[in-house]
Amino acid sequence: MTGVETFGAHLLRASTGILERLPEPVRAEVYVLALNIWRVDADDRRPYVDIGHNTESQYQAAAESDRDEARWFYAHWILDGFDRLGNVPEDQAGGALWEAEAGRLGLWYDGPFDLDRRLDDPAVAARANGLRRHFHASVIDLARRLNESGEVERIFGRPLPVVVFDMDCPGWEEEATVAANPPELITGFLGLYN
Repeated sequence: MTGVETFGAHLLRASTGILERLPEPVRAEVYVLALNIWRVDADDRRPYVDIGHNTESQYQAAAESDRDEARWFYAHWILDGFDRLGNVPEDQAGGALWEAEAGRLGLWYDGPFDLDRRLDDPAVAARANGLRRHFHASVIDLARRLNESGEVERIFGRPLPVVVFDMDCPGWEEEATVAANPPELITGFLGLYN
């Protein structure tokens, strides 16, 4: 398969491009990157990740009562307007790579999405759960590679924590963020959980 981009390589290349396009004044204010996982119509075959961030200005505007919570809890951050990567129309290349990779792993299944089918058919449930776990692993790997590759430091002039969320998996963000970052970058974030 020489010359064929992997889904993980696509995520790193495309997210780096997204971060490079941030205006310099915004880059200077960013203190955290956020990888927010979603699914189109709750279908695990259609996952995507928002490539987000929060800024010191947004933090200051939200920090009236609990400063630590405002700094590290996603609900206080910039919540929309971010580019999306994965199996979504705006990422045609990523969608094709995701579907091919899921097929090679034996996780893909065809047919219309139906939550009852996912709940009632053990084979579909196993594949849907496998798709979710694989996308989680892909996004954690992306977060890790953004800092390890030096891209975050090159773009922002400093390393930044990368917080990973999945709104359908409350509480998972601590595990994912710990797996994705060097410990010294997330001490403030972990203060919310200790």
